[in-house]
Amino acid sequence: MARPLYVETLVRCDADRLWHLTQAPRLHPRWDLRFSAIEPTARDADGHQRFTHSLSLPHPRAALLTVTGTGVSVGERRDAAGRGTSALRFRPHGRLSPLGEGSGYWRYVPTAQGVRFLTGYDYAPGWGRAGALLDPLLVRPAVGWATAWSFDRLRLWAEDGVDPARARDRALLDVAARSACLGVAAAVALGRRRTARPALLAAALAAALAAVAVPVAPGTPSARRCLRRAPDRASATAPERLAALPAPAGRAA
Repeated sequence: MARPLYVETLVRCDADRLWHLTQAPRLHPRWDLRFSAIEPTARDADGHQRFTHSLSLPHPRAALLTVTGTGVSVGERRDAAGRGTSALRFRPHGRLSPLGEGSGYWRYVPTAQGVRFLTGYDYAPGWGRAGALLDPLLVRPAVGWATAWSFDRLRLWAEDGVDPARARDRALLDVAARSACLGVAAAVALGRRRTARPALLAAALAAALAAVAVPVAPGTPSARRCLRRAPDRASATAPERLAALPAPAGRAA
């Protein structure tokens, strides 16, 4: 059985700012790769917020594929220091989503160094039998990486004011530079080594090492900066309010 996903980052900013950037429906999709749009639809007397969500690939402005779904969430601020939780249940529409029904939570834990912002969530694989096979090998690692990368993009926005779009562009430039380095190394490796000059071979090796080993620049998002395993049982335990959340609207795919 696949392990639930867990991601944590430390955000050095005011707790109210972090709460706003993560809880406002119009701001959430700006930093989170997993959503292109979130639209609130209704709120009941118990504070449960229902909403629709979508993910447009490769980009909302040039979508070739759009996955939609519904969800229900509830958030709770517990004290003036900003400690709180948010619980969520979600359900996709149609058969396009590799994720089936799922649930998760966010926690905001103030510390002397900043706010520990963490999530734990799990889901049933989509795509039928094929999805069950692909989920642990491809889908779950990809979703976990996207969550961690998004958390670091959020951190840059909250701490340093780096606009999420600019952070995305920096990441694309970083990928392009690393790909170019690997291309140079591959071109030399596939060439005639006996006639290649030692200096050229050394340059190719340096390019390959740069593509793999050079750390991502501080102002560029990186999934590696996030914690991917819960440090304690409390962090990995869902809040009680998650169990009481009603099911999202619509039919499961």
